[in-house]
Amino acid sequence: MQCAESLRVQAYFDGEVDALTAAEIERHVEHCGECRALLQDLEKMRTALREGVTYAAAPQALRTQILQALDLEDAALASPAVRTKQRSMPQSKGWRGRSFWTGAFSGIGGAALAATIAFFVVMPSVSPLSNELVSAHVRSLMPAHLIDVVSTDKHTVKPWFAGHADVSPVVSDFESQGYRLIGGRADYIEHQRSAVVVYQHGAHVINVFTWSAGGRLPSNTTRSGYHLAFWQQGDIQYCAVSDTGWDELLGLVRLLHEQG
Repeated sequence: MQCAESLRVQAYFDGEVDALTAAEIERHVEHCGECRALLQDLEKMRTALREGVTYAAAPQALRTQILQALDLEDAALASPAVRTKQRSMPQSKGWRGRSFWTGAFSGIGGAALAATIAFFVVMPSVSPLSNELVSAHVRSLMPAHLIDVVSTDKHTVKPWFAGHADVSPVVSDFESQGYRLIGGRADYIEHQRSAVVVYQHGAHVINVFTWSAGGRLPSNTTRSGYHLAFWQQGDIQYCAVSDTGWDELLGLVRLLHEQG
């Protein structure tokens, strides 16, 4: 029989679950071989589609012709005679309102098709590192998991990492710019003792993970509702993770770059 969690696993793969649900599913997958196999099959399918499906753009002449037809239809619908006739006619359950092209491109079916193609073909696959960082961020939000050393003083937080982590990251307080340093902790990322500097921006927590440079960093991405911004300075790799907006998260990244 199919595992009862298989539908939630598919939603997790599509990035359609919240952070806590994602953490639950990740724990489930660790012990469920069927769901692990399902994730592997979905990843293989996405890879095959991305590599095997080629994108063909519609000819410019066709696009121009369609747009002109829509413009003419808009002009016709705007005439008083047509509006009076439409008000007097019962609404059909079939084609109504605008033309087939409008329905095809803006209707539910077209949106679903576009979303499917975009996900499998355009969007890059989620790296194991991104999943690892999101899981660590979610764990940190649980009670008593966020901070090991509580301080707004960088001269307290930075020395604490000696002996607790394998790297010594940039640590600064940017409270005047809206990013208040609230402490730090040690975590385990990329098989290393990672140093994590914790900031608060409004009601949002931003975890800045650091570890010794190794493999190639993924691109900035969003996973389970959390934004992940990656960068490298010297021999240290960084990732800032938060559910705050992209502009706010990248604002902290710029400040850390300047300090680095």
